[in-house]
Amino acid sequence: MIEKDILQELPYTKPFLFVDEIFEVEDTHILGGYQFKEDEYFYKGHFKDNPVTPGVILTECMAQIGLACFGIYLLKGEWDEQTCGVAMTSNEMNFYKPVFPGEKVIVEANKIYFRFNKLKCNVVMHNSKGVLVAKGIVSGLAFNKKE
Repeated sequence: MIEKDILQELPYTKPFLFVDEIFEVEDTHILGGYQFKEDEYFYKGHFKDNPVTPGVILTECMAQIGLACFGIYLLKGEWDEQTCGVAMTSNEMNFYKPVFPGEKVIVEANKIYFRFNKLKCNVVMHNSKGVLVAKGIVSGLAFNKKE
């Protein structure tokens, strides 16, 4: 499965899609990126006259790359967008630097384990200058939408 195919299989669309590209993916890790547009819907109220990307959105970006994209790849042919869904089940996140409108971030996830359709990863997010923005652990699972 190539990177473009993974993006097409994601169960998200704008304005809640936070993955622009997958740079590399293997059985042990994934590396992807997203450019936060200056007109993203959440900047209007977070914060007055000083827009900053909310931590929950940064976490979602990390989960979309580190769980959803990575999980689709790891399922290799078993994934069917029509019948399969993905869900984050838990996370533990630490934030170190803000992300402002227009900034690009790079997310890397390294697999801790993947079994019984449950994926757990260490994730890190850096800005385009290579500065650590956030890191933590995310867990999620793939499930059959019809069950």
